[in-house]
Formats: sequence, structure tokens, C-alpha cells
Amino acid sequence: MKKLAVQDLNACMACLTCEVACAQAFYKNENTQTQNLSCIRITGTVDTIKIVTCVQCGKCAKACEAKAITKNANDVYVLNKKECVDCGKCIEACPFGVIVKAEGKTNPTKCISCGICAKACPQNVLYIKEGPSKEAVAETAG
Repeated sequence: MKKLAVQDLNACMACLTCEVACAQAFYKNENTQTQNLSCIRITGTVDTIKIVTCVQCGKCAKACEAKAITKNANDVYVLNKKECVDCGKCIEACPFGVIVKAEGKTNPTKCISCGICAKACPQNVLYIKEGPSKEAVAETAG
């Protein structure tokens, strides 16, 4: 399994560089605060930071009536935009609220464990983890 993981949560400064990098990669937009276009969320304060992203649980795929979300060879759930009927069931099913859809766009976006957010992080807080583990990525400091 390939997924985004937290390496050192205490190093996170809540600078939101990861959110901006994700939004730019998918939507070419830097305004993640008002648009919520990132597949990763940084919440809390410097003392209680929480990083939330897709844990590849598959609930979105189960909810997708069009079967547009499938697991790839890396055990990552991906959205086939050609198959998507834009019903929004995957967004509703995501327990972490990290499947996003930009206003005026046809399809939602979900984390594909590409690592763009991890590469952008100036503190090396995030990394792409490979292996059989299915533990949750969302963590809290403090």
C-alpha cells in the first residue's frame, strides 16, 4: 500500500505549504483557505496541529454508484473522471472530509498519494509510506 504518512508532527509549523502545493497541482489555485481545494487539511494551532488526509480506506469507492473509484496497483483509490457521474456520494462517504470539489468543476478530487505535498513541506513532516499498514494518517500533537 502506498499512502501519505506523517514523519514528525511536532515539526509542523502549520504553514499550509502542503495544502497550497496540493491545490496548485490539481487546480492551479493558491487560495486553499476559501476554496478548500486541497486533499490535505492542517487544522488547530501550533500546539495542537492535526494533519488530515486520505487513509485509502475505500469508503468512497463503496459509495460510488458509477464505480468510478477503483484501487490501483499501489492499493491507492483513484477516481476515473470519465466514469464519474458527479453524484457527490464519495464526498459524503469520506470520513475525513478530504475528497474535494471546486465550484464549477465537473468531478471531485481525492488524494492519489502522489507526494506533492510531502515534497513541498519545508520541515519534512510528510512522506509517502509503502507497505501493508492501514493505520490512520491523521494525528494530533500535544
